[in-house]
Amino acid sequence: MLSTQTSEIRPASSSAVQSASMEAGRQRQGRLWSNLKEVCDLLHISTACSIAADELLFQHVQFKTGQRVHTIGQPFDTLYIVNSGFLKTVLIDEFGNEQVLSFPMKGDMLGVDGIHSKHYSSEAVALSDCDLILLPFKKLTALGRIHIELENVMYGVMSRELVREQAMIGMLGALSAEARVARFLVSLADRFAQMGYSSKLFNLRMTRHEIGSYLGLTLETVSRTLSAFNEIGLISVDQRTIGIKDPDALKTLRRLPPSRSRAKQLAAAKLRAGAEAAATPMLATI
Repeated sequence: MLSTQTSEIRPASSSAVQSASMEAGRQRQGRLWSNLKEVCDLLHISTACSIAADELLFQHVQFKTGQRVHTIGQPFDTLYIVNSGFLKTVLIDEFGNEQVLSFPMKGDMLGVDGIHSKHYSSEAVALSDCDLILLPFKKLTALGRIHIELENVMYGVMSRELVREQAMIGMLGALSAEARVARFLVSLADRFAQMGYSSKLFNLRMTRHEIGSYLGLTLETVSRTLSAFNEIGLISVDQRTIGIKDPDALKTLRRLPPSRSRAKQLAAAKLRAGAEAAATPMLATI
């Protein structure tokens, strides 16, 4: 695991602002530091703060696929912002079983669960190579006492994460297995769109087992549901590549029709497609 003990928020003295800005510029090109405006832009929050752009610099740390960012019980000292890559946060029981809590991606904040007890209560693991921005908590709170607007926007980010978790809990209690998988795919598509990627075609960074753990379903249920969605034309599936064909139907889906009904619908769709294909040459000759 990469240590964060040497990482820091680096405030520059007024006499050294110019040299610090030059150094930060070189380092930012290497994706090693970001200023406050860049961090706020990443979090999609206001930058209405009296701190000058390069007075406050935040260090980046890279993690490889499979590396742990923090572990359960580790002393809490840092919040993390995802600059790139995909992760999962999990709880682990006494038998080593994982319960997936979230799949953080660009613009998300990690580590908030460590504030209360001063120890992280979950584990964060990189699902791909990741670039994270470090926010040492003691220095962040000290700055928040001086710059109230900074403290307020950080509280807003933490609240946003809590609202997202509450929405997930509500979904798990109210929806069928098929609807949970459908809403999960829609949510992923929306997040990819927000990041500037395609919302119609994307790769799943998590396994079907991890999706099932997150949604409270078995691996078999997730796999069977994805296959059924593919069968009736809501999505296309090619291993971990998902194509969204009918997002509106996924958003409103409650339950899948019985397999016998799906077979009839599929047969009818094939007949219609065959009839349309056969009619096309005839129309061309008229």
